[in-house]
Amino acid sequence: MTSAAATNSPAGTGRLKGKKISEEHLSGPGLVVIDITAADEATAKEAATTLGGLWLSSGSSAPWRTPGQAGVTVRAYADLRRALLTGGSNFDSGTG
Repeated sequence: MTSAAATNSPAGTGRLKGKKISEEHLSGPGLVVIDITAADEATAKEAATTLGGLWLSSGSSAPWRTPGQAGVTVRAYADLRRALLTGGSNFDSGTG
């Protein structure tokens, strides 16, 4: 996963119109799209940030709510092909 993938992703645009997952983000084994739903925005973003401390990650998208469902959801893209990170290193530039 590269920073260009994050820039071109729905997360990079700050919105998830249709919340569709691009084939680009799942173009090979080890690439994942993670939707995190939590009771509040801060918890959802913290979970995405924590995952970014383990694997190369996009950080969290802008949060969204689904009518009729509890909580708020954020999306993150991660590359599990690399070894676990020791110092935490996502390539998000401030959305999370």
